[in-house]
Amino acid sequence: MARGFMLKLHREGHITLPPQKRKIKNPFVNRTPPPKIEVNQTLLKVDLSMIRPLEIRQVKKTDQEKVFNSLIEHQHYLRYCHPVGEQLKYMVYAQDRPIACFSWSSAPRHIGARDRYIGWNKEDRAQRLQYIAYNSRFLILFWIKVPHLASHLLGLMAKNISRDWEKIYNHPLYFLETFVDTERFSGTCYKAANWIYIGDTTGRGKNEKKHVKTRSIKAIWVYPLTKNFRIRMTGA
Repeated sequence: MARGFMLKLHREGHITLPPQKRKIKNPFVNRTPPPKIEVNQTLLKVDLSMIRPLEIRQVKKTDQEKVFNSLIEHQHYLRYCHPVGEQLKYMVYAQDRPIACFSWSSAPRHIGARDRYIGWNKEDRAQRLQYIAYNSRFLILFWIKVPHLASHLLGLMAKNISRDWEKIYNHPLYFLETFVDTERFSGTCYKAANWIYIGDTTGRGKNEKKHVKTRSIKAIWVYPLTKNFRIRMTGA
C-alpha cells in the first residue's frame, strides 16, 4: 500500500523517486491462460425440478479449481482473470455433472451509486468495504438449457455465501453486488432473484483522469443480505 501511494505521488509530480535499479517480474502479467479441460457437454434440456437438488461446491484450493478456471477461460465472454483480494470460487453440479460457475471477490473501492445507496462516507467505506462481495463471474454452461436456473442459483448463493466467507476470512458479508454490461445483457436473472438495480457506472476506469468514457456502461445490481445492512455498514 505504501509503495503504491509513493508511486502515485511520483506520477503526479509531488515527489521524485530514484531510478529503478532492477525490474521485478509481475507474476500476474502475461500469465499463461488456463488450459482447456474437457467436461461432459451433452445437452441438458429439462425442467429445473428434474435436476434438483443441486450441489454447490466451493472449489478454491481444491482439485476442481483447475476445471473451474478452464470453464471460465473457454466459456465465459470475459475469460478468466486471476482474482485479487478475498475471493471464493464455486461450481454447481447436477448429478455430479458441472453445470455452472460463480466467482466472488473483494468489491471495487469506489462505486458512486452503491456508496450513496448504502449511505457511506469515505471513512465508512474504508472501514467496511470488506463486508461486500462482488460477483465477478457467473457462467451457466451453454449446453445447459434449464429455465429459471440462473435466478434459482443466485438465490442459493445468497443463502450460503456469508457463512462460507466467514469460515475462510473470519468476517461475514452483508451485501452483494455485480455489474451487468448493458450492451450485452439486461440483468433479467438478477431481477428475477430480487436483486436491486441502483444505477449505472460512468464508463470510466478507475485511473481515467479526463472524465472520458473508455468502456461500456454497466448496470449496478445489488443484494442486501440482512435487513439492517445500513446499520451494520455505516456504524450508525
